[in-house]
Amino acid sequence: MKPLTASIILASLMASASVAGFVGRPSTKAIQVGPRFVLAETVPHQFGEWRELAERGARVVDPGTKQLLDKLYSQMLTRTYANSQGYQVMLSLAYGDDQRGGLAAHKPEICYPAQGFALLGLTEIQLTTPFGEVAAKRLETSLGTRKEPVTYWFTVGDTAIKNKVQQRLVEIKLSLTGQVPDGLLFRVSSIDENTPRAFAAHDQFIADLLAAVPVEGRKRLSGLGDKSAGG
Repeated sequence: MKPLTASIILASLMASASVAGFVGRPSTKAIQVGPRFVLAETVPHQFGEWRELAERGARVVDPGTKQLLDKLYSQMLTRTYANSQGYQVMLSLAYGDDQRGGLAAHKPEICYPAQGFALLGLTEIQLTTPFGEVAAKRLETSLGTRKEPVTYWFTVGDTAIKNKVQQRLVEIKLSLTGQVPDGLLFRVSSIDENTPRAFAAHDQFIADLLAAVPVEGRKRLSGLGDKSAGG
């Protein structure tokens, strides 16, 4: 989408949101009306051929300082898993029950460089899973000799967001129902100089994880439901 076109659409959406504001300011959070959602309970410690490591391997990059994390997110989960071959994947989930304005999720292409990493590549993809496709991004990062490929996506409500325009559309849709837009940052990474191997491991890890969680949890994590039910 061209920058000018995106700007025009965003301006229109902002005007629509202002009108909607006269109807009523959103005040109901998703966790107050929807099914119970606790990251630590939703994500299993073992699934497929992956098992959580009792002692975390490499340090997982944090999305920001402690003070910023407390402001941005209401729940966080960080774990390291290994498969039967010993390959390790780091999982980092951050959920915010209010993603309005300044509380927008802090994205990896921002937080990695902020912690000294070089951003070597950024690619937008449609990540194929057994339950459908997810709008995601691939990052190639490095810190000295540490090469860390990253795969991540961001959801608002139960929709994986491709861009700011789509994010604003989902936020407005939620606002019109009186619901405060919530959001989740789903990120996996691994320390691996072989980038294609790392991304292949990410894909397998994500597919196994989504298959292991209940439908409602899957929707929250990825925006994907039950394929057999049509979404």
